[in-house]
Amino acid sequence: MHAVLPLLQVTGFPALHRGELDTLQVNLGYQCNQTCLHCHVNAGPNRKEMMDEETLEFILQVLAARQIETLDLTGGAPELHHKFRDLVGKAAALGVHVIDRCNLTILFEQGQDGLAGFLADHKVEVVASLPCYLSNNVDRQRGKGVFDKSIAALLQLNALGYGREGTGLTLNLVYNPQVPSLPPDQAALQAVYKRELFERFGIVFNQLFVIANMPIQRFGSMLISNGQFNDYMRLLKENFATANLDTVMCRNLVSVDWQGYLYDCDFNQQLGLALPGEGRPHLRDLLQTGLQGNLVSVADHCYGCTAGQGSSCGGALYN
Repeated sequence: MHAVLPLLQVTGFPALHRGELDTLQVNLGYQCNQTCLHCHVNAGPNRKEMMDEETLEFILQVLAARQIETLDLTGGAPELHHKFRDLVGKAAALGVHVIDRCNLTILFEQGQDGLAGFLADHKVEVVASLPCYLSNNVDRQRGKGVFDKSIAALLQLNALGYGREGTGLTLNLVYNPQVPSLPPDQAALQAVYKRELFERFGIVFNQLFVIANMPIQRFGSMLISNGQFNDYMRLLKENFATANLDTVMCRNLVSVDWQGYLYDCDFNQQLGLALPGEGRPHLRDLLQTGLQGNLVSVADHCYGCTAGQGSSCGGALYN
């Protein structure tokens, strides 16, 4: 059982307005082969939610109609959707840059043969979770044996050219703190990751993204259970940086849930915090009207993106 989270309120967070939409971040479903402690989606092997084919078709229509630059695929493990490769192929054919938010161990799951090669063939950017370069830390957060499989997956991706200069195959890693604290300096931690992974395993990658844990869903429940929720919220608010407001991801990204409904970010999606206005905007609505200039729905968890060096799906907002 998860602890009951307090309702996240708006307590003076500045108003935000959307800019030009350039990224469609799509959650294909909540099923995952892992059950991570920090997961803000509560994803896991027993989740059944999956996007239907009609909604998948809307994605392709919106990409073309709105001339979206980037399709950012997430989950759960997005690769578990039976139409994942079909969607990637069609989006790439439109000239869209595709990102796969990959947990690495998915490469070794049944039915995923040839996945790494498929990603390379379509120049898909891989953003891979790796919360530490030490096995004990990773296995404690993500499950026993995850570290060894993750290293094997990274080596497989490197062998295809991922993370290597001049290949056009981008491999970025993601770090989340394992305790209720702000992420460390991104550039400094990236240097340590690059040194340790290369010296220990010969692994190379492009960038490290450090991402703050949001006080929602599984991580939020853990904070409540440990009596740390209020202290963590205070930490986020006390480290609020106005400079981060210009580059938060909700200004140019829209999050799409497995049913096709739109949210300002993946975190708002998990909280059911809809776009401001009447009704529940859907992908089909983007075929008729844009979002530029619209207000963003904000609440206290937004301090997680604006504390310290800032946090987004692309890592720190400044460093």
